Amino acid sequence: MRKMWYMSIWCTSRWMYMSRRRLHLLMRESIWRRNMMELRDLVSSHGILEDLMICLSLHDTVIMFQLDYGLARWHSETSSFHMPFGEMTITLDDVANLLGLPIRGEFYSPPDVDRVTACNLAVHLLGVTTEEIWEETRKTRGAHYRLDWLKEVFRRQCAAERFDCAARAYLLNLVGSTIFADKSHTLVDAKYLPLFRYLDGIDRYAWGTAALVVLYDYLSDACYYDTKQLGGYMTLLQCWIYEYFPNICNRGDQGADVECFARMNRWCYKQGKHKVHEYRSIIDALTPADVIWRPWENHRGVIPFDDITLYTGHIRLCSTVAKYLPERCLRQFGYIQYIPSPPLPDPARLFDVDVEWLGYVTPVTELFPKLRPATYPSECEDGYLEWFYQVSHPLLVRPDGVPQVPRYSVPPTSADASSSQPPPILQQIGDLIQQGLSEHQASPDDELYRHFYKALYLSRSRTS
Repeated sequence: MRKMWYMSIWCTSRWMYMSRRRLHLLMRESIWRRNMMELRDLVSSHGILEDLMICLSLHDTVIMFQLDYGLARWHSETSSFHMPFGEMTITLDDVANLLGLPIRGEFYSPPDVDRVTACNLAVHLLGVTTEEIWEETRKTRGAHYRLDWLKEVFRRQCAAERFDCAARAYLLNLVGSTIFADKSHTLVDAKYLPLFRYLDGIDRYAWGTAALVVLYDYLSDACYYDTKQLGGYMTLLQCWIYEYFPNICNRGDQGADVECFARMNRWCYKQGKHKVHEYRSIIDALTPADVIWRPWENHRGVIPFDDITLYTGHIRLCSTVAKYLPERCLRQFGYIQYIPSPPLPDPARLFDVDVEWLGYVTPVTELFPKLRPATYPSECEDGYLEWFYQVSHPLLVRPDGVPQVPRYSVPPTSADASSSQPPPILQQIGDLIQQGLSEHQASPDDELYRHFYKALYLSRSRTS
């Protein structure tokens, strides 16, 4: 781990721009840093600091992934993607395995930070002059710092051997370009700088949970038609798609040692074959057999399952609050999916969110009696699909001329990869049902269509 830090890269900022039909995610050039033994030793003395740097720094693959088709399925009221066969979401368990960051800990409550406060924080914690930071906040027009400016502060403080200030500049740039990335992808909010005031105390925060709050919030914002940019850690979202939907993306396996690193370092981008509008139809044609429902079973030796991932309630970062509802996506935990409870109302106070989180054992204990282990990966109780089709929209386009899901060559990554495939005869039956639905251009509101779609679902599921 120390050797990896010695040759670590500046985790570069990600620039994103999105039209209505397309999103490109670009990573800027990585800059290698050497001769930083003192800073390395400082970081190594505080475990979570080294975890932050390693798990967020090593993934320097150029990523250009079209996400428009997935964002259309996100529902902010349930914090989940509404797929043709039910709901799925990015869980705390997914974050822990992909990023390797802790999901337990405190929620961060920053002080009120205006331009004057941002200047004072930079003077005391980054070691810059008042004149320099005042000019910086003039350029950013408020309580923000440019990522490029933080990089320059880092270099300057390393040269001056002020390693506490250098570490703060490095870490603020790091989280500002990854887990706390905003829509600009050039700035970071000054309110995050107090996180690193005491370098030996930051391990008390739930970093992985904070990353999920930011991503949930920006996914919800992206649901609005006039949103043209997306924030949050897009590498987390893309690698989640790679893990759960191996056939829909031409993913590249870098062969990283998954026993040692965050799972996201396994994947890299490979050129796909389809346009965005084609992916919408392809996702409409997805069935449970196309999903690896439990991709982390071969990773439990590195990241054991934590029952806090079954917590039902709210999670937050600063004043941003998101619903976390694993009850709606139980198949991702190996349980039979039942009709879930209505989404939770918004909390009245941030304090209530903290109380919920500290008492996570209560909702987890209340959930356990309802859980039944699934006999096959995509199992759901009778009536769930009928209920889901009434409250959601399983399809985004009319089912005429739906292309078959592209079949890439994907090695099995877990026991679910082989166990989720239906027998050949059921696959043929499913193909005939899908062909009939396409030829008749059936409407999702048609009662007959819902029955046939359930038959299609059953034919694509494992039945033994």
